[in-house]
Amino acid sequence: MNNKLFVGSIPWKTTEDDLRATFAEFGTVVSARIITDKFTGKSRGFGFVEMSNDDEAQAAVSGMDGKEFQGRPIAVSIARPMENKQA
Repeated sequence: MNNKLFVGSIPWKTTEDDLRATFAEFGTVVSARIITDKFTGKSRGFGFVEMSNDDEAQAAVSGMDGKEFQGRPIAVSIARPMENKQA
């Protein structure tokens, strides 16, 4: 399934509820998460949105990638699986 989206260039003031509300225009949002710095708790400027199916995810990519969101153009793409980091 490719229903998890990477959302980059998120404005610092954006909340997870903001992401959820914006992406709900394209379908059911299963989850919305902004990645934060583990020491400061501040946004790292990117996050992930999971849609309920692949079609909704693709519609969100088409509708939001490069579009202005809270005064800033954001990048939206299908999330790639995490790679295993080995020393």
